Amino acid sequence: MTTFDLNFAADHFTLFGLPHVQALDQESLDNAFRAVQSQVHPDKHAHAAESDRRLAMQWATRINEAYQTLKSPGRRARYLLQLLGHDPQIESNTAMPAEFLVNQMELREAVAEARSAADEDALDTVRVRLLGEIRTEYERLTGLIDTDRDLVAASNLVRQLMFQEKLLNEIDDALEAVTA
Repeated sequence: MTTFDLNFAADHFTLFGLPHVQALDQESLDNAFRAVQSQVHPDKHAHAAESDRRLAMQWATRINEAYQTLKSPGRRARYLLQLLGHDPQIESNTAMPAEFLVNQMELREAVAEARSAADEDALDTVRVRLLGEIRTEYERLTGLIDTDRDLVAASNLVRQLMFQEKLLNEIDDALEAVTA
C-alpha cells in the first residue's frame, strides 16, 4: 500500500511548505513543486495497486492545480485573499475608477486598430506598455497584502488586474492572428 506524506486538505501554500505571502519566491515554489510532484507522480506508482494509482493521479492533479494557482500573481492574490477570510467579490463588485476604465478603453481601441491594420509593432508597443503596468500593479498588490494588510484595496486591485490580464490575452491573440 502506498502512502503519501501529504495532507490532501492542506491549502496550496502549506502543501508546498511555503509562507502564506503574496511575495512568493518563484524559485522556491518551483523547487517545492518538483519535490512534491516527485512523490506523487503517477509514473512513480505505475506498478502499484489500482487504488494507489488512482490516488497518485488525484494527488498529481491536486499538486498541479495548486502550482498553477500559486505561480500566477493574480490567481495567487485571489486565493490568498480568500484564505485570509476576505471575499474579493470578483463576480459581484464591478466598480472601477473612471481613470482606469478610460485607460482600458484607450488600450482596447489601440489593440483593435492595430489588429485591423495587422500592425505587429503597434500591438507589441501596447503589450509592452500593459506588461509594465501589470508588473507595477503586482508590486503594489504585494505591499497591500503582505505589508499593509489592506485587503479591501488589494481586492480592488485584483479586480483591475483581471481586466488587464484579459486585455493582455487579447493582445497575444491579436499578435498570433497578425503573425500567422
